[in-house]
Amino acid sequence: MEEINIDDKQLAQLGHGQSFKRQFSRWTMLGLAFAILNSWTALASSLSLALPSGGPVGIIWGLVTAGVCNLSLAASLAEFLSAYPTAGGQYHWVAMIAPEPLKASLSWVTGWINMSGWIALVATNSSLASTLIINIISLVYPSYQFYRWHQFLIYLGITFIAFFINTFLHKLLPHINGFALVWSIVGFFILSITLLACAAPDYATGEYVFTHFINTTGWPDGIAWLLSLLQGGLGLTGFDAVAHMIEEIPNAAIEGPKIMLYCQYIGIGTGFLFLTVILFVSGGLKNATTIITSPAGPLLEIFYLATSNKTGAVCLLMFPLLCLVLAGTAVLTTSSRMVFAFARDGGLPASAIWWKIHPTLGVPLNAIYLNVAIVVIFGCIFLGSTVAFNAIVASSVVALGLSYGIPIALHVAYGRTRLPERAFSMPGWLGWTTNIIGLAYTIVTSVLFLFPPALPVTGTTMNYCIVAFAIIIVISLIQWIVDGRKNYRGPRITIGEQELQD
Repeated sequence: MEEINIDDKQLAQLGHGQSFKRQFSRWTMLGLAFAILNSWTALASSLSLALPSGGPVGIIWGLVTAGVCNLSLAASLAEFLSAYPTAGGQYHWVAMIAPEPLKASLSWVTGWINMSGWIALVATNSSLASTLIINIISLVYPSYQFYRWHQFLIYLGITFIAFFINTFLHKLLPHINGFALVWSIVGFFILSITLLACAAPDYATGEYVFTHFINTTGWPDGIAWLLSLLQGGLGLTGFDAVAHMIEEIPNAAIEGPKIMLYCQYIGIGTGFLFLTVILFVSGGLKNATTIITSPAGPLLEIFYLATSNKTGAVCLLMFPLLCLVLAGTAVLTTSSRMVFAFARDGGLPASAIWWKIHPTLGVPLNAIYLNVAIVVIFGCIFLGSTVAFNAIVASSVVALGLSYGIPIALHVAYGRTRLPERAFSMPGWLGWTTNIIGLAYTIVTSVLFLFPPALPVTGTTMNYCIVAFAIIIVISLIQWIVDGRKNYRGPRITIGEQELQD
């Protein structure tokens, strides 16, 4: 009870009353955070991003590079989370340390970028899961004729599963996320052991796995390898979920930063080991072209090559597929809390609607509705153009990365002196090192991930991420001109307002 009182007091000092029950423990919150990262699953499911753009070198060493940089970002943001444990996360932190003349505008832009990144991540997760299901159909039925509306319906089904669990099974979320963590770790070991056993002794060489470079993009080798960082970035992003869920865990200022770092440690470790296994059992260079061009997708094709059995390959794919379905639930939970928090501080049109807590269900139901509605609209875009939809998917990584970089840039600009005393604080030399590494990574990848994935560039190979991101900024600016500059002042005091709304 003492811990809960401390949490309530700290949240009250930040201007907000307690809206949610603190029903998550350290381990169930770690389950939610890792369900979202699910690094080994996300990395394996997105092999198509790095195989043509660096091959094994891009996959393995790209992950190591992205891992060091994302761990630096996570450590940097963990200090903010310890100082200000509120669901607002990055936009709240920016408001706390930005210069007074820029406080509201920078907080506003950060909030919109972060919120857009999370909603796009919901769509990304449903897209990855639906792609795995389409891959299964393509492997089992080689004559299958793919139509985009097939995947659209699967995409909707996965999204609505997440909606149902978040709305009607809210009290079970800690248990579901705890199960997600166990399922992911168990699946990692079962898949690794099974694949190595089935593929023996026909393994790729160590030279292929760790030193072979493939570049079919048309870009110079250096640029191609840097573009392969998108795979590692996708597999390790989203660790700020802990921040947006921080009002639902006891002892938040201490446990939150630990969880943010733990999920990165697990993600980098399992991701590196599983990608190494995948490359060893792939058969090496002789199968590289087949894997890259397979209609079943690179991951399922490798499973099939390793097991020489379609049924076995599909059974193995059930582990990452269920991981992605469980991740969809966790991503929607987090995204709805981000919408709730930003609306609570007046950052959205008709904010009072979006931060209402349903009196019976105990969830921000309207915020969940808004998330699902936008994700369905994204799916309709997929019906018209996979290129445009892929831009939305890529923009989730860019948007989240920028939302990490803005508070860190301000922190560095002020010589790391703006944060108050906190439970988690790095030594000066380590803090400066992680801040600079994370900031450099954010700048480089935010530019590179806007590049077309291959040359020459055509209407269908163009990277429209810049367009998707520009739309986010334009909407944010219009809303700022219409409403924000008059009414938004950053995080506001809302204690007692929720009771008045109810």
